[in-house]
Amino acid sequence: MKLQSDFPLKPYNTFGIEAKAKLFARFESVQELQTLLQMPELRQEEKLILGGGSNLLFTKDFDGLVLQNGIKGIQVVHEDEAHVLVKAGGGEVWHDFVLYALQQNYGGAENLSLIPGTVGAAPLQNIGAYGVELKDIFHELEAVHLETGEIRTFDNASCKFGYRESIFKNEMKGQYIVTSVTFRLYKKHTLNTSYGAITTTLEEMQVQQPNIQDISAAVCHIRQSKLPDPKQIGNAGSFFKNPEIPLEQYEQLKQQYAAIPSYPVSDTTVKVPAGWLIEQCGWKGKVLGNYGVHKNQALVLVNYGGAKGEHVRQLAYNIIASVDKKFGIRLHPEVNIL
Repeated sequence: MKLQSDFPLKPYNTFGIEAKAKLFARFESVQELQTLLQMPELRQEEKLILGGGSNLLFTKDFDGLVLQNGIKGIQVVHEDEAHVLVKAGGGEVWHDFVLYALQQNYGGAENLSLIPGTVGAAPLQNIGAYGVELKDIFHELEAVHLETGEIRTFDNASCKFGYRESIFKNEMKGQYIVTSVTFRLYKKHTLNTSYGAITTTLEEMQVQQPNIQDISAAVCHIRQSKLPDPKQIGNAGSFFKNPEIPLEQYEQLKQQYAAIPSYPVSDTTVKVPAGWLIEQCGWKGKVLGNYGVHKNQALVLVNYGGAKGEHVRQLAYNIIASVDKKFGIRLHPEVNIL
């Protein structure tokens, strides 16, 4: 644990945006975190919790304390004939946790393969992909209160999970640091292949009787073919949430745009792919100097090198305005803009 000042954040955000933190510290245990929070000179500082930096867009320097979660460790804490509870440190890389589950033949996390970020950040926005959300395998988490340093346990209901939402993005935003998450995984597997191109990809892989490892391999293949590697091109993955709209509005849009895709959410609501909407507005592959929209996936905004965060933010706002004008649908960023 070392407190540093005027700290460069470019290596700590996958967009690769130049920014600095007034103060920076990495903690590797709950005790180290509590010690930092008790330091008198840090109590009044604004605090930013940093995991893998894969869901952030810096538009300016951060005038406060950046805390990077470095708590590691994965262990089984309970099991029965059908299930296993696996506890992971908040600083574990998310995909490393998925790989652990696959190696142990524990099912449930395979559709969430290769999502960037850390275990501790995953519950904050209820990460999801290919028909599965974190809440589906979530048991509980432990978090430290930034003001008091007290440890609190949150169960599934307490987290108030929604579509890319949780209590930690709303009424308790910025109040807690997630130090560990416990997952409820399955020894008896139920495969989810109905969403996206998983079935087609498995056929291309000539897999006729898939297991959870095959599902993960298919998901990784799809993601790698559609999404740019942040190590090659700065990005934060999907920048926008897929909007949910009333069925009545969707039916009206379908009369004008027959090809508009959708996924049912309820009897009265459907989800429309944001990437399709953005592409229809002509943004896919758009290059604006050293930033733009990725050529293979319109959901992904990219920094080709040296872009400023405020330019990427303005691009996002322009995309939101154009989709709203054309379809009457308001997109919302999935990425946290600071």
